[in-house]
Amino acid sequence: MSLPLEQRTREINRVTWWGFFVNLLLSVVKLIGGVVGQSQSLVADGLHSLSDLASDAMVLVAAKHAGEEADDDHPYGHGRFETLATVGLSLFLILIGLGIAFDAAHRVFDEEVQAIPHTFTLIIALFSILSNEGLYHFTHRVGLRINSKMLIANAWHHRSDAVSSIVVLVGIAGAQMGLPILDPVAAIIVALMIAKIGYELGYHSLRELVDTALDPEVVEQIKNKILENEDVLEMHMLRTRRMGHTSLVDVHILVQPKLSVSEGHHISEDVERSLIETFDDINDVTVHIDPENDEQEARCRHLPLRSALIIELYSKWSKIPELKNIDDITLHYLDGQITVDATIPLGVLKSLDDAEALQAKYEETSLSVDSVGEAHLRFH
Repeated sequence: MSLPLEQRTREINRVTWWGFFVNLLLSVVKLIGGVVGQSQSLVADGLHSLSDLASDAMVLVAAKHAGEEADDDHPYGHGRFETLATVGLSLFLILIGLGIAFDAAHRVFDEEVQAIPHTFTLIIALFSILSNEGLYHFTHRVGLRINSKMLIANAWHHRSDAVSSIVVLVGIAGAQMGLPILDPVAAIIVALMIAKIGYELGYHSLRELVDTALDPEVVEQIKNKILENEDVLEMHMLRTRRMGHTSLVDVHILVQPKLSVSEGHHISEDVERSLIETFDDINDVTVHIDPENDEQEARCRHLPLRSALIIELYSKWSKIPELKNIDDITLHYLDGQITVDATIPLGVLKSLDDAEALQAKYEETSLSVDSVGEAHLRFH
């Protein structure tokens, strides 16, 4: 089940601050070590760590806003702050990657600027691998537990830094073995990895911002769960979308056409409850109750509402003495027509024969009598 919003925000902050300080240390060590040790790939890796540092800062800012409760300006909550932060991070990564690749490509074709890195740069690269892999597992585990795509994305950023450090390690080792071109080649590989990660993060976040539906298999599971309710005859117009770490669902369900309003509402609440309990990331469900299928056309849209109809009915009934005692009216809007169910206490009528005479007297009226002494009239 989903964690309370305040606890979720606290978890995001805790793991992100750990990543922030580790990346601050790694970026300083790799940038200084890369410059002093003449390793362009290590400098590129240091910039990668800086991007991790920037992403941690974005996560902290986004978590602060996303952790706020819904308000008048944001009735669905602030989950999209996570999404916007992820888009910003993706653009940052793409720019960093392209910049590193351009500079490294220049060094590949210019042998005069190629240098053999010092041995201590290997130790720095190995330290970076171990540190970032540890951050990945820590951040990814928490991200899965609290269902934060932003935190999971940041975890993969840590993993990408670990993988890029492996490339750096190979590049530095190759350069020390007599192939100095391997160091800038390693820098290009790291740069492309950074840009690729940026593209993937941006692609998925932009899909969320334009309200792309949930994955087809998830949508199918939602359909099946709704139809498990025996009171739901059919369903249509199912719409889904993501909102940060949560999902929203809108659906129309078809029920028996003459249920009471309260029973229809009860069915809708049961559908909502079942979806929220079954799917951890669904926290908002809007259920529209239909007495008939209105997917293609709302056939009763042109008909008058109760307020106008009742005035017209009482105007006609005023000429009929027996109908002055109607004490309850139910309207059914079905098949483009209105059926009026009205009740009259039997005590008002002299006998059951009078009630049957009433039915015979007025055409387009049907009559039934229940066990509690009420005559039910139906006008078509």
